[in-house]
Amino acid sequence: MSEVRIRPRQVLILIIVFLVVLMMVHRNGKRTCQGPEYLQAMFVQGDTLPTIYAVTPTYPRPAQKAELTRLSHLFMLLPHLHWIIVEDTNATTPLVRNLLDRAGLEKRSTLLNIKTPSEFKLKGKDPNWIKPRGVEQRNLALAWLRNHVDVDRHSIVFFMDDDNSYSTELFAEMSKIERGRVGVWPVGLVGGLMVERPLLTEDGTKVNGFNAAWRPERPFPIDMAAFAISMDLFIRNPQATFSYEVQRGYQESEILRHLTTRDQLQPLANRCTDVLVWHTRTEKTKLAAEEALLKKGQRSDGGMEV
Repeated sequence: MSEVRIRPRQVLILIIVFLVVLMMVHRNGKRTCQGPEYLQAMFVQGDTLPTIYAVTPTYPRPAQKAELTRLSHLFMLLPHLHWIIVEDTNATTPLVRNLLDRAGLEKRSTLLNIKTPSEFKLKGKDPNWIKPRGVEQRNLALAWLRNHVDVDRHSIVFFMDDDNSYSTELFAEMSKIERGRVGVWPVGLVGGLMVERPLLTEDGTKVNGFNAAWRPERPFPIDMAAFAISMDLFIRNPQATFSYEVQRGYQESEILRHLTTRDQLQPLANRCTDVLVWHTRTEKTKLAAEEALLKKGQRSDGGMEV
């Protein structure tokens, strides 16, 4: 076996590289990161930020792992997020458990499951808007939160669907939500518009309307991705839950009517002028070739998790 010699110059280079990495990770004794100022600020503030509980209903489908993987990258970047995933299944699945494990999020996530009653499940070619979705799952998450969250510490609840696109900056804005308030902001590509947004008073401090084109008469004509809620409001209002007994498009109004009024909403995202979340649904996966293989007793993903 040949002897490997390390020259003093190589040792010096290794020490310099180590010191540079150390300086990037620790600045003035605090954890930091490379990136935009708002992201660096969140790392510096660390444990002083309110925990954001992001609730994601999910169900088995070909694109499920891809969409949850995309969301998991946000949680890797933002240490004050806690992910509550609620599966529409009779038991939690290895696919979701493995995803959380590989992302290193076991300690910053909660995995729950509850099956949607068959009468409320979409069937065949039903359009996705014909029946309320995620009702059981969001309500189970709220029950878990009411039983497990430290009521003395400020925290925030956000209903985070797995097929939307989120900027990390949205969670910096969300961290500004005050106790007893519901924060609101614009959502892109929703309701038949490029953007749905709250309309503010001249001084930019209060919401006095919305620009919604679809069912603007709703009490809160906004998307589920357009708001987050201070957890203390859920503690003070145990009756606040989602319901199957509401008209199409009224789930947001159903939960918010128990918690706040329009004039109490807290405008965020640069006075509701910045779009930091987009309602980007994934189209149904086309698997005609895979179905042909299955008819032959074969499959492309044998022994693999896709």
